[in-house]
Amino acid sequence: MRDVYQPFAVVRGAESALIMNMETFRLKRLNVYDNLFGANILCITGLLVMPALLFNPNTVTRVFQFLFFLLIAWLSGKKINLLVTTAVIIGITFFNLLVPYGRVLFTIGSLKITETALLTGIRRAATLEGLIMLSKVCIRHDLKLPGTFGELLSESLRISSVLMSRKYRIRPKTILTDLDNLMIDLSNDSTPITHNVKHHTKPAAYVITGLIILISWLLMIWK
Repeated sequence: MRDVYQPFAVVRGAESALIMNMETFRLKRLNVYDNLFGANILCITGLLVMPALLFNPNTVTRVFQFLFFLLIAWLSGKKINLLVTTAVIIGITFFNLLVPYGRVLFTIGSLKITETALLTGIRRAATLEGLIMLSKVCIRHDLKLPGTFGELLSESLRISSVLMSRKYRIRPKTILTDLDNLMIDLSNDSTPITHNVKHHTKPAAYVITGLIILISWLLMIWK
C-alpha cells in the first residue's frame, strides 16, 4: 500500500522544493531591489512614467507598457498573482463588451463582440493593471514625506507592505476572530518605521530608472 502512494509523495516533495526555491529566488531579487533603490527615486520615477501610460492612445503599445511594468515588478521581487491579474483583465474586458459599440467582429449567442468595445476594454484593463504593477515597484513603505500627512501615509504604506508580504485569510464564519488576529499581528509587527531605516540610491539605480522612463515614453510615441 505504501508503494502505491510513494509516487504521489515524491511529486508533492518535488513541488514543495520548487516552491521554496522560487520563493528564495524572489527574496534575493527583492533584497537587490531594496539595496539598490531609494524610496524617493522610485516615487519620482513612478510620477514621470505614469503620464506615458495614462495618455497613451494606442491600445497595443499600452498593453506592452503593462507587460513591461509586470516584468519590472517581477524583477523587483514583488509578489504577483498572475491568476488574479488575468481574471481582472478578462473581467474588465468582458463587462465592457456588454455595451456593444463599433464594428461587429463576431457574435457569441446574443452577445455581439464589437471592435471598439473590445479595444476599449483591453485598454482599460491594461491601464488598471499597469498602474497596479507600477505602484508595486514605485511606492515603498519607507517613502518619507514631510508633515503629519506624510507620517500617516508612511504608516499606511508600512501596513500595506506587511499585508502584501503575508497571507491573511478572512473567512465569513470567523470574520471577527480573523480580523482581531490580523490587528494583533499588525500591532506586534516589527517592520522598521520610515524614519529609522533609509535606503540610499546607488549610482546604477539612476541608470536603470532612466532607462525605465525612456522605454515607457518610447512605447507611448511608438506608432
